[in-house]
Amino acid sequence: MSGQHQPVAIDRIAVIGGGAWASALALTAARAGRQVMLWARDPRTVQAINAGEGNPAYLPGIAFDRAITATGDLGVALERADAVLLVTPAQTTRAMAEALAPHLAPATPVVLCAKGIERDTGLLLGEVLSQAAPACRPAVLSGPSFAGDVARGLPTAVTLAAADGDLADALSQALAGTQFRPYASTDLVGVQVGGALKNVLAIACGAVAGKGWGASALAALTARGFAELTRLGLALGARPETLTGLSGLGDLVLTCSSPQSRNFAFGLALGEGRSVAELAAGGKLAEGVHSAAIAVDLAARHGIEMPIGAAVSAVLEGRIGLDAALTGLMTRPLRREA
Repeated sequence: MSGQHQPVAIDRIAVIGGGAWASALALTAARAGRQVMLWARDPRTVQAINAGEGNPAYLPGIAFDRAITATGDLGVALERADAVLLVTPAQTTRAMAEALAPHLAPATPVVLCAKGIERDTGLLLGEVLSQAAPACRPAVLSGPSFAGDVARGLPTAVTLAAADGDLADALSQALAGTQFRPYASTDLVGVQVGGALKNVLAIACGAVAGKGWGASALAALTARGFAELTRLGLALGARPETLTGLSGLGDLVLTCSSPQSRNFAFGLALGEGRSVAELAAGGKLAEGVHSAAIAVDLAARHGIEMPIGAAVSAVLEGRIGLDAALTGLMTRPLRREA
């Protein structure tokens, strides 16, 4: 057996979060035969789930086909939990992990299901979790997946990583079903880098689509974006096979090609002429907006060139207009591709 811990029997799963992705993963765990307790901050969400109405605020029209219990009490949600799925926004990870820590039994696996980089520190979310809840065992779930698809039971494959391969296997088996396939990995860094950077790159791809530049330009930008993701991932210690797998290239392709992605949709709106300020005033921002500047800064610290990421960051911060940024990318000096 790898690692120092005993094999984990995972039957009771706590899902922390009341949004669409949290509800979709709760349904997935329940379909896999697990006992599921979902924590949500909004009492209306808790009431709707417990009344058998599903989560109409975030997954309208999707009936819950399995029994899931909801609560607004973290202590109740985490009581006797064999594993925890933390499904709250990336920038709230530290605060949520600190709130979870007093209720977690030692060595409880906590699976990060958000994608991003902590804006204030440049830390990957796994590092944040280890600082805020040091007694837990961090894991990460990431890959090409939309909440609506997963909630409807449509075929989906993702990566689930933990430093201990046995734990990654156990968590994957606990969530697996005929339509949801988690592939185990021990590359925590690679899985996190893919999930975080694809959000930034999807904004650029959305902007190109919004400009009406065509499928050829979109494919080129996606490919060059993947080169940036790979350079930074390798510098941070990711494995090449992770970056070309589900949580890297797979997630990038999905997110950079569909308006279902909040990040692509944000870029699409920019390309169609809406301003960053206007979109920011409309409510919750796409995660790539939070991660862009810190991702570019992280790349600079490692001597990595990220022209697409830098262009996205500059546009979001108002240092350059979108047209100038896209033109700048298209007029970079020609060089050999590799």
